[in-house]
Amino acid sequence: MEPIVPPFVPVIVAALLLPLLGRKLGHAAAGLLTGAVVPYVWLVDSGAHFANVDLFGFETVLFNVDPFSTLMGLIFAFIGAVGVAYSYYSDAENVQTAFALSYVASSLGAVFGGDWLTLIFFWELMAVTSTLLVWHYGGKAVRAGFRYALLHGVGGTLFLGAVVWHFAETGTFLFASVPGGPETAGLAGPVAPVLAALGVGVNVGFVGLHAWLPDTYPRPHIAASVFLCVYTTKTGVYGMYRVFPGDGNVAVAYMGGVMAVFGATMALFQNDMRRLLSYHIQSQVGYMVAGVGIGGALAQAGAFAHVFNHILYKGLLFMTAGVVIYRTGEESLKKLGGLAREMPITAGAFTVAALSIAGFPGFNGFVSKGIVISASHYAFEKGPIHLGDFYTLELLLLLGGVGTFMSFIKFGYYAFFHGEYDGSVKDANRGQAAAMVLVAALCVFYGIFDGALFGLLPFDVTDGDVVAHAYHTYTVPHLIEGVALAVLGLVGFALVKKPLSGLGRVPDVDNLYNPATFYGARYLVVGVTELYARVDDAAVAFAKASVRAAKDPDAAIARATGRESVETKAGIDRSLLLVLAVLVAALAVLLV
Repeated sequence: MEPIVPPFVPVIVAALLLPLLGRKLGHAAAGLLTGAVVPYVWLVDSGAHFANVDLFGFETVLFNVDPFSTLMGLIFAFIGAVGVAYSYYSDAENVQTAFALSYVASSLGAVFGGDWLTLIFFWELMAVTSTLLVWHYGGKAVRAGFRYALLHGVGGTLFLGAVVWHFAETGTFLFASVPGGPETAGLAGPVAPVLAALGVGVNVGFVGLHAWLPDTYPRPHIAASVFLCVYTTKTGVYGMYRVFPGDGNVAVAYMGGVMAVFGATMALFQNDMRRLLSYHIQSQVGYMVAGVGIGGALAQAGAFAHVFNHILYKGLLFMTAGVVIYRTGEESLKKLGGLAREMPITAGAFTVAALSIAGFPGFNGFVSKGIVISASHYAFEKGPIHLGDFYTLELLLLLGGVGTFMSFIKFGYYAFFHGEYDGSVKDANRGQAAAMVLVAALCVFYGIFDGALFGLLPFDVTDGDVVAHAYHTYTVPHLIEGVALAVLGLVGFALVKKPLSGLGRVPDVDNLYNPATFYGARYLVVGVTELYARVDDAAVAFAKASVRAAKDPDAAIARATGRESVETKAGIDRSLLLVLAVLVAALAVLLV
């Protein structure tokens, strides 16, 4: 099928119409328009693209189709349509859903662009629209959204710098895969990939650049969190692939492994449900980043398989947590318990999602996570640390898997299975339940029928001629590995359950840089204003002295020749020293 319009167009139309229509009609139309992108993206032929158009005076391609963008478009549009339905049944306002759809549209624009300029344009638009989605809820979400916008502004600036550097090297923004593009894929030169890795690292949650994620996602409306958990980080994975499309990058691969462990560990310390889930976004994106960093067909296919699966089970996890908050008004696991008896549909959906994210056999996470771990074993350097046949990166990914099991055993235990809930609470309403059951069914479907997932991937992971090592999901060693991680997670949670119960909020890096940024900016402003005040005082004093000299020249001559009183001379000396100090300080500021 030939392309008609870029996939973001129907979604942005839905976003524009939604506030103008009634709530029911508006959400229905928005869901249909967003859902229609799924078959459209599927039917457009790979390799199709629009003729080059001018954007800001440069040659760009607004719609370029390849297997990577097709996979991203399919899952982005599907979960966007599900998110619209969930928003309607969770009492989200029309304007909020419109902001969410503008966020979806900008993400689709980013992954279907055929050049760096289009990618960075929609990348920045994605930051703006997601910030508006956070801010719409008001309250604590406003300050969190401000910090979110600042960090993504810094990341986008670094990414933009990388793109400009690439243009200076090649003279074009086009990707190598489109007509007229450069011969080599990725960003050119030694500096651009480093800048891009840091800039994209903000979006994917590199350790140290990640604190915006658990700070922001628990704040807005529960339906907004379902959208937020999907698009920014996964578009970041896509962007990281575009930066390192061939052999990957060793440092990026190891950062992915560290993210997997760090995110799972921090999640284990959390009692706020959505904060726990937010740290697990970082952990799971770590597997995707590791796949991109490993490079090669097997790892890249695994990374994008995990993108696809993660969007399903993470969206489902945020929906289940949202229903709990919607019905109980409680965010903390410490204030819940025994909800499985009151909310069996929600508890069942959570169980499917938890087993999926943990990578238990029979669920979709087991399939995609296994591909990335297999690539770390067969297609990556061994690294300095080893345990038997397991080496550094593989050990990090496996350790992250144990932490994931521990975290979701904790979540399920305290929210659904431990104790009794004080009072009666309704389960999910019909619309919420339908959305959760649909996504849960897909988590099981792609876990059992792994060939259906393999058919969506850019490379055939079962063909040894295509990938470094032919991958088969349901082998005895892989099944043993999945069960062993679950057992270790269960034992680990039993060992740490008591210490965790008395644990308060564990600080993260934002406890350092938030105050440092606040007080640093404050002292800078105070320093500048005080310097201005001193300069102003000195200028006024100089003007007054000039006026006195003009009125009484004899007195001025007497002062100049040393015949003035000692007190007057001392005062003048102090004034001169003050003026000199102010001038030196001003010169120092200008030089810095």
